[in-house]
Amino acid sequence: MPNKPPYGLLLIAGNLTHQENYARALAADPRCRLIGLTDEADIPPRRAELNRMLAEELGIPLLPDLAAALARDDVQIVSVCAEPERRGRIAAQCARAGKHLYIDKPLGTTVEEARHVVTAVNDARVTSHLFSLVHIPTAYRAKEIVESGRLGDLSAIHYELMFAKGIAGTADLTRPRQEKAVADRFTFVDSKRELFCVGWYPLIFFPWLTGRRVTSVYATTSNYFFAEHQNNNVEDFSCLLLELEGGLIATVTCGRTGWSSHPSHGFHKIHLVGEADSVDLDAYEPRLEIHNDAPAWRQPAVGHPEDPMGFWSSTQTAGGVEPKTDWLPIQPAVADDAVSFLDCLQQGRPSDVPVALGAHAVEVILASYQSAAQGQPVTIPLED
Repeated sequence: MPNKPPYGLLLIAGNLTHQENYARALAADPRCRLIGLTDEADIPPRRAELNRMLAEELGIPLLPDLAAALARDDVQIVSVCAEPERRGRIAAQCARAGKHLYIDKPLGTTVEEARHVVTAVNDARVTSHLFSLVHIPTAYRAKEIVESGRLGDLSAIHYELMFAKGIAGTADLTRPRQEKAVADRFTFVDSKRELFCVGWYPLIFFPWLTGRRVTSVYATTSNYFFAEHQNNNVEDFSCLLLELEGGLIATVTCGRTGWSSHPSHGFHKIHLVGEADSVDLDAYEPRLEIHNDAPAWRQPAVGHPEDPMGFWSSTQTAGGVEPKTDWLPIQPAVADDAVSFLDCLQQGRPSDVPVALGAHAVEVILASYQSAAQGQPVTIPLED
């Protein structure tokens, strides 16, 4: 497949997915042009309607036949945002059709389907890329510090990521939850498994930063904030203790803590510890803090009926979620995730977050649920 732009972009899945953001980010780059939106034939009526809505918003055709859309010669890239339970098989189908992949996270819901995508991508020799947070200034700064040698040998990393979305304070703290070793469902209209969703970011960051994979995990999951998560028997908070190759230790605290828990999007900090020095990095430093006599920011009294957690851009707007303006980040300009992916295509180099890395993250996440259920560490065998 030619690596010269412009690249024809096919979308899979529409509104109430991250496609709302990915499609616009990719299409904003002059190297991309939208071709259409498609999906599997047997999707529920509401998913079909949401797909039609985004296609109309973007002014592109809705293509009813997934296989026919993938066979088009004017399609070079597919942005896959189908639900996690469908994502792996669709991504593999796109790879087998010879298309480059920009995939929502996580890669899938089982280790087997994630590895199947890796095989399909390798066999087709296409470029694959999964969305992550490694292309933000804080991640670049962490890599710069580690590679400078300032810390000496790296001995430990802590990653704290708490999303400030949703109306918190509704969980019943007298009802502790027991984790299950095997998860049978990951996403609901009103909640998600937050280790599965938020934990993805540090679990991609660690091997991206160090080149080392996770060899064991000791995890705990809990419910502190949302009745929606409790009612669906899924966690809103998790802690992980990880060992990486070479004995490097990493820890994670991640979850969702509610709109009113933070002046901006939530706690996002990285702590690097080396033999010679240590450093703390905050995604919101440096920042401009604004203090005035304007009314304080208020969360909506009631969440959007189809998205009470504020997962999606469109429903945040429709649900009356106003932007927070007390903290304004001051960061150097770096390439965002979509730009980085297109750079890889144009330059003919592999992505730094390919499906192989994503498959490893899926394996660690699922091992974490097993660990939390059993109350003991779980070893993760490393594939060659």
